[in-house]
Amino acid sequence: MKNILIIGSTGQIGSELTMELRKRYPQGTVVAGYITGAEPKGELAESGPSTLADITDSQQIADIVARYHIDTIYNLAALLSRVAEEKPQLAWKIGMDGLFNVLEVAREKQCAVFTPSSIGVFGPDAPKDKTPQDTRRNPQTMYGLTKASGELLSDYYFKRFGVDTRSVRFPGLISYMTPPGGGTTDYAVNIFYSAVKGEKFICPIAAGTFMDMMYMPDGLHAAIQLMEADPAGLKHRNGFNVTAMSFDPEILHAQIRKYLPDFQMEYAVNPVVQNIAESWPDSLDDTCAREEWGWEPQYDLDAMTKDMIEKLRVRV
Repeated sequence: MKNILIIGSTGQIGSELTMELRKRYPQGTVVAGYITGAEPKGELAESGPSTLADITDSQQIADIVARYHIDTIYNLAALLSRVAEEKPQLAWKIGMDGLFNVLEVAREKQCAVFTPSSIGVFGPDAPKDKTPQDTRRNPQTMYGLTKASGELLSDYYFKRFGVDTRSVRFPGLISYMTPPGGGTTDYAVNIFYSAVKGEKFICPIAAGTFMDMMYMPDGLHAAIQLMEADPAGLKHRNGFNVTAMSFDPEILHAQIRKYLPDFQMEYAVNPVVQNIAESWPDSLDDTCAREEWGWEPQYDLDAMTKDMIEKLRVRV
C-alpha cells in the first residue's frame, strides 16, 4: 500500500484508521474521503488530503483514484445495524450499490479493496459459541444482509476479475475517540462515558446477553495487518472472523467497578436492540485469521477497561 483512499473517513472506524495509516505510510498519500455534512475537522483535516467521496457516485470515486494514483481502497461506508433497520433502502444503497461501484473502480484501476464485514452476517441458525469461520450465514437484519452479500460479491470479484478483496468480520468496536454511530453493541461504549461522568448507566441490553467485542486499536491493527498480509497465505478472503473478548453487561459492569467502585447500572431493555443482539453469536472462532495471517489481539477486557477509563477521564 502506498496511496490509500478511505471512504467514510469521518466515521467511528475511519477517523482513527485514517490517522493510523498516515502514521504508518508517511511517504504515501492517505486520502480522507467524506460525504457532505461530515467533513474532516481538526487533525484529520490538517494532517493530509481530503475530498468529497460519495460511494453512490462511481465516477467521483474513479476520478479520485485516478487523481491520487490510489492503489488501495478502504471502503468503510455503511449504515450500522440499528439505523439500517430504520432505513433499509438506504442501507442497501450504501452497502451494496456502493460496494459494487467501488469494486468496479477497483477492477478498472487495479486497486485492492478492504470492506469490513461483521458478526451480523450470522443469524440464529449459526452456532452461538465459537462460531466457526465457515458456517451458515442467515442474517436477520438489513445490516447483516448487506454484509453477507458484500462478502459474496467481494469474493466474486476476486475469483472472476482478480480484484484483491479482503475483509474481517468485526465484532463490536469500543473506542474513546469517536461516539457510537447506531450499532447494536454501542452500549459497551456508552457505559464507559456514564462511568467516567459519575452517572448511572441505563443498559438497553439484558443481562446474560453475550457478544464479541474488540478495542479499537486492535480493530485498526486487524484492518491494516490483513491488507499487508502475503496473499499466498490466504485461503479465505471475505471475511475473516476476528475477536478479542466476549462479555455480557454484568461482566463489563463488574470490570468497570474494579476501577470505579461506585458506578451503578440498571436495565431498560430495548426490544429492537435486544432482538438483534440475540440473533448474533456469543463468541467467534478466529482460528483461520490466526493461522492465515497471524492475527492476535493485544487487548483483553481488563487492559481495555483500564485504558478506556484513563483516556476518557482526560476527554470528558
